[in-house]
Amino acid sequence: MHGRGSGFGPERVLRIVGIAILGVIGAALFGLAFGWFVQLLWNWLMPAIFGLGIITYWQAFGLVILGKLIFGGIGGGHGHRPHRGPKGDHGHWEKHGHWGPPECDRGWDRNRWSLWKDYWKEEGQDAFDRFVERRAGTETTPKTEK
Repeated sequence: MHGRGSGFGPERVLRIVGIAILGVIGAALFGLAFGWFVQLLWNWLMPAIFGLGIITYWQAFGLVILGKLIFGGIGGGHGHRPHRGPKGDHGHWEKHGHWGPPECDRGWDRNRWSLWKDYWKEEGQDAFDRFVERRAGTETTPKTEK
């Protein structure tokens, strides 16, 4: 027997099913409206800018789906978004060590990130210029392998 505290009574199941159905209907309506929006933008911009023809609603809807397949993949995950640091101001390249502090690997916190930015402002450019000068001097002589 289902009491008030049991969790999954018939009312709750009907409510969850109703919310799921409304979600599917809402997503479909949003997709249809988005196709109409793409059609309006295309027919307003593309013929004037690039001399392309106008498109129908279903062609615009197809472009939305094609764009999602090409640029967004299938599914709705967030797995391909770049990493954001403490202030949200650095991205993918820093995370993978191309530039900036390796905060993901060494436990960088806000304070260390702030210090890194201050270091680069105060000393980084000069240190980099000295590195380039040293490198330019060594690049003229061929390296020998051992």
